[in-house]
Amino acid sequence: MAKRVLIIIDMLNDFIQSEGALYCGASARDIVPFIRERLADYRRSDDPVIYLQDAHAPDDKEFERFPQHCVAGTWGSRIIDELAPREGETIISKTRYSGFYGTDLDRILSAIQPEKVEVVGVCTSICVMDTVGGLANRDYAVRVPEAGVADFDANFHDFALNRMKQLYGADIS
Repeated sequence: MAKRVLIIIDMLNDFIQSEGALYCGASARDIVPFIRERLADYRRSDDPVIYLQDAHAPDDKEFERFPQHCVAGTWGSRIIDELAPREGETIISKTRYSGFYGTDLDRILSAIQPEKVEVVGVCTSICVMDTVGGLANRDYAVRVPEAGVADFDANFHDFALNRMKQLYGADIS
């Protein structure tokens, strides 16, 4: 049983690179060094790392609300080079905000049985918050470091951090 698991959410070219289709802005670039440090820490301890990766069909209904982004198999849906997965690290493709919707995340975490799940990535008020809600609904202890999450909108970012702390009981530090 692993004591902890790191979930890295949507650190993908379309969100993190300035030329990406749905660039989250400078705040998203700013969290890369912190996430790289957390990733190195988990790797040193041989604790599991799980990447969640937006991977949409070209005609996904989400594109009625957002510009087309992270189309499966494209440059935009690739994990940024600075955080590239190593062999054996889990990558879960997803098509909705929550990392649990239509994926194997629940089964994978059930097999690991972590004492704590740390969540980093983008966007705080969308995929991070929805995935943290799924973790809370499954009674996982969750940590969301403020230095490891970013959003398009600073107000939504702050609201999401407060909601995850107050409603989901996440450790926001």
